[in-house]
Amino acid sequence: MRAPRTEWSIAPSETMSADVVRRRLVVSGRVQGVFFRDSTRAKAEAEGVSGWVANRSDGSVEVVLEGPPAAVEEVAAYSRRGPERARVEHVEEREEPPEGLDGFAIR
Repeated sequence: MRAPRTEWSIAPSETMSADVVRRRLVVSGRVQGVFFRDSTRAKAEAEGVSGWVANRSDGSVEVVLEGPPAAVEEVAAYSRRGPERARVEHVEEREEPPEGLDGFAIR
């Protein structure tokens, strides 16, 4: 059985833009083969953030995050550093409209 969701005093659609944000990051540097995707997944799950993380063919990693603004910022801040063996050289970030993602996946 699933855990209960947060109860809303007003309809979720009325609060979605204020309570949920979406951010896309493309992280470049030594970010593949250093546990970046799995450690990002673990951080996102710990913060209650939905989304996904994937290696890109150019050697970068793409991260999509959806959730409460402060939690998304925590995971984004982690992505700017990466795990111990990573060397993050550049991060492109942009805000996007939330899509209502549920859970976090490694692609």
